[in-house]
Amino acid sequence: MITGLVGCSGKVSLPGKDDVSGARSATQKLATALSKEDLSTVAFSTDAAAANKAFQSLIDPLGSAKLTATASGDPQVDGDHATGKITMSWQLPGASKPWAYTVSAELTKPDQTWQTVWKPSLVQPDLVNGSQLSMSREQSKRGNIIGGDGTALMKQRAVVRVGLDKSRVSASQAAKSATELAELVGIDAGNYTDEVKAAGSKAFVEAIVFRANDPDLPSDAKISAIDGAVGLDDTAVLGPSKTFAAPVLGTVGEATKEIVDKSDGQIAAGDQVGLSGLEARYDEQLRGTPDISVRVVPPQQSSASPSPSPSAGTSGSASPITHTTQVFHEDGKAGKSLKISLDSKLQTAAEDALADTKPASALVAIKPSTGEIVAAANGQGADNQNIATYGQYPPGSTFKIIDALALIRQGMKPTDTVNCPATITVNGRKFKNYNDYPSSKLGSVSLRTAFANSCNTAFIGLRDKVDSDDLNAAAASLGMGTDYDVGFPAYFGSIPKPESETERAAEMIGQGRVQASPMAMAAVTASVQAGKTVIPQLVSGKSATSKGKPLTSSEVKQLRELMHAVVTEGSGAMLASLQPPSIIAKTGTAEYGTKTPPDTHAWMVAGQGDLAVAVFVGEGDSGSGVAGPLLKQFLQDAG
Repeated sequence: MITGLVGCSGKVSLPGKDDVSGARSATQKLATALSKEDLSTVAFSTDAAAANKAFQSLIDPLGSAKLTATASGDPQVDGDHATGKITMSWQLPGASKPWAYTVSAELTKPDQTWQTVWKPSLVQPDLVNGSQLSMSREQSKRGNIIGGDGTALMKQRAVVRVGLDKSRVSASQAAKSATELAELVGIDAGNYTDEVKAAGSKAFVEAIVFRANDPDLPSDAKISAIDGAVGLDDTAVLGPSKTFAAPVLGTVGEATKEIVDKSDGQIAAGDQVGLSGLEARYDEQLRGTPDISVRVVPPQQSSASPSPSPSAGTSGSASPITHTTQVFHEDGKAGKSLKISLDSKLQTAAEDALADTKPASALVAIKPSTGEIVAAANGQGADNQNIATYGQYPPGSTFKIIDALALIRQGMKPTDTVNCPATITVNGRKFKNYNDYPSSKLGSVSLRTAFANSCNTAFIGLRDKVDSDDLNAAAASLGMGTDYDVGFPAYFGSIPKPESETERAAEMIGQGRVQASPMAMAAVTASVQAGKTVIPQLVSGKSATSKGKPLTSSEVKQLRELMHAVVTEGSGAMLASLQPPSIIAKTGTAEYGTKTPPDTHAWMVAGQGDLAVAVFVGEGDSGSGVAGPLLKQFLQDAG
């Protein structure tokens, strides 16, 4: 029997080959299991369940970090022992680069199957029995949202977090204290009590957060009178007030599971992120990147329980570490502030104007010279929805500004005579003017008079002079009906082709399927005031170029004449006392719903100096009577 061959090197070459293929397969399977962060399928030379438990304990401090493990090259095989190399790449939440390194995987083959030898160094080379990984992750300072006047609108402000500290109250008393605290701060007692019961014995269960200067914040004495109740001083990103442009600016709070899951590893549980509005849309810019460090903590310093070892006597390091070792660090970067055009004074004036209006309402003000939105207010009835820039409603007779431009382009002049009957019937449907339309303005009147007094029947009667394409083209020239990406939720309106002659008639008075937002109608007014197409701009650096046909000086002159007549001789006369400077305006009422008679929206738009304003009220009998006083108050306060 041949037992070996001696070569010129003097070494003995045994028959057969080392099982490189099998060791390679075992290493690759191990890498796959590491990437899944679950070693339950790996064959270990010791207790597999204990090895997986030890692994989970070691990676637990890394939280939601994602691991990609890749086998590198062929293992080194020596009989029934092998060593494979695995590249470990961790994507830590918020880190701009991966934490990457290589580990050695020891394999043994006691029978026909390669098995992995568990060691903590399989997770990170510096780990030994009893040591632990520790990750510190501190969010950087969040950027502010800065208004057009330089005021920080969204920034860190002092708050008090009121809640129950369960470590300060007995389990039997906690539920009673929760009920008392809920009643004190005005939240649902049942829900809060359930939260307190479900929380751990040492947990602080937040009930509500108050601004530090909130008059509704209970006194320290009232809070401390409840067993376990405390008020903790803190800061939070907030606007100047609870309502100040809230639907537009948005909110900042703890990341939801959905946000964490969709962040591609950039956000971790507990992070403060933008939850709505501009804070959410520009969250990546505003939040910056966190300061991240990963350390190996020696056994005697580890705050966590030592990782269990399936075989402490054989799997540890021969030279245990005695000091904390930093194995990864990335400096955080502060978030960048976002500059927007809202003016704090004008926004406050807009919200004050809407303060007592119960139905859904909105006021948008634009600077015609620049297109900047200086106010975008939503009233209490809007239920915290951003209807100011994204609401979708029939614009009613404010749409006659678009009609007028289309008619002017067909050769009509403000002095041309039109017929304004009390009613007009189209395909069996009777249309009429608003209830208090002046009877003296019926019959043969000038286009200027029909526009100033908002004669529905006159404009419906002119429908054969312009078609839907003409109206869409006119709207585009006035900043309405064409979508633009302007960096914030913006609805520019829609003028679908009518499907019937009745719908065609309704289109002429801004009803049927015609829709616009308050912002869109403010843009229409701003375009007339500026003498050029105005596309609203809110976020600095996010502007759009008009796709519409440019306005001519003649068109602008005639539109201004028509809209000024609304103030001097028509439905906008309540604004006349605010002149000079000269004011242009248009009122509107739009039917909606299925009631008989139908409910109506109230609109009014106006331009004066370098301001163009649109006011919308979801329920109102007339634009002049409901929206008009709100617009007048705003112009007075803005001046």
